[in-house]
Amino acid sequence: MAKLLSRNDARKAKHLRIRNKIRKTTNLPRVFVYKSLQNFYAQLFDDKLNKTIVSLGTSKNKEYSGNIAAAKKLGHEMGALLKTKKIDKIVFDRSGYIYHGRVKAFAEAMREEGVKF
Repeated sequence: MAKLLSRNDARKAKHLRIRNKIRKTTNLPRVFVYKSLQNFYAQLFDDKLNKTIVSLGTSKNKEYSGNIAAAKKLGHEMGALLKTKKIDKIVFDRSGYIYHGRVKAFAEAMREEGVKF
């Protein structure tokens, strides 16, 4: 009998498929997100150099930071950092998460800062 995947295992498999497609098709750096119940993290990764360029997270905040407001603030910070590094075009990898809530707030905040994807 086939074993059912948990929701998180299915998301991880989806993330692998998406990441492999992105790697093959683009030369732009990739921003990917990870969300836990308490925090939200984002990294800018260059697949050509195989190197992390920028890494941010909400785990250093003293107040609860697993909400939409914290993700939006992190998106503005990431957008500002990308401007200082003169990166205006990226590929947004939502890591298999649904484009809703914290992921959507983060992406829209980056777009408000002028990052195109």
